Amino acid sequence: MLQGKTVIVTGVGTGLGRECVTAALREGANVVVAARTPETLDALAAELDPGGERLATRPTDITDPEGCAALVDLALDRFGRIDALVQVAAYEYVFGGLHKTDFADWRTAFETNVIGALTVLRPVAEAMRDGGGGSVVLIGSQSMFKPAMAQAGYAASKGALLSTMYYLADELGADNIRCNMVVPSWMWGPPVQMLVSGKAQHKGISEEEVLHDLVGDFPLGRMTEDGEVADVVMFFASDLAKAVTGQHLMVNAGELMR
Repeated sequence: MLQGKTVIVTGVGTGLGRECVTAALREGANVVVAARTPETLDALAAELDPGGERLATRPTDITDPEGCAALVDLALDRFGRIDALVQVAAYEYVFGGLHKTDFADWRTAFETNVIGALTVLRPVAEAMRDGGGGSVVLIGSQSMFKPAMAQAGYAASKGALLSTMYYLADELGADNIRCNMVVPSWMWGPPVQMLVSGKAQHKGISEEEVLHDLVGDFPLGRMTEDGEVADVVMFFASDLAKAVTGQHLMVNAGELMR
């Protein structure tokens, strides 16, 4: 789906970001990878593209304008163009209700999840405009629509990002730049595996029982895998979605239908 295209993926760790890089390489893209930790990037590059032919990395904090500009310069220098941005980087650690939430965490969530996304998008959009267009894929969260844990600050920041996406789609459409959002819920991958294991130990039950409590009522009867979410991201990034912009698509095994 992405043969010959160049894709930037931010926020690459052990979960969705990594799966997006893997999927983009599988679909034929050149990939520029951003994360804050150099060791994470080095390990990923050594595993997925040891020859360095189709993958380039740069330590990047998406709230740093100079770092984001340098990331775009790397993509242009190495591969000549930018066709898609997959904006995964996010701050999730906002816990507690009205009286037990640290408002500093809310501010960090908005600074990263909304302002950070715009900060990296500014130089990306310029490069896409000069190259004739592109696709921006944002990552939302079902918590925008359905409370699951006490993460109102995180959910509110993702809700703000969704509203922002509509305006970006309207503004950037004139440059043939599409903006869409993939909205996952529970995703089976290393982070959720740790959560399930910890709950099982805490409650003295099996991991299978914990999983059943979480997803037993879903229409598909299982948890979506992070690689399956990445597959939908690749669709939005590709020309198969060339007439789709300003949309969000939930990838959640049917847990919530809208």
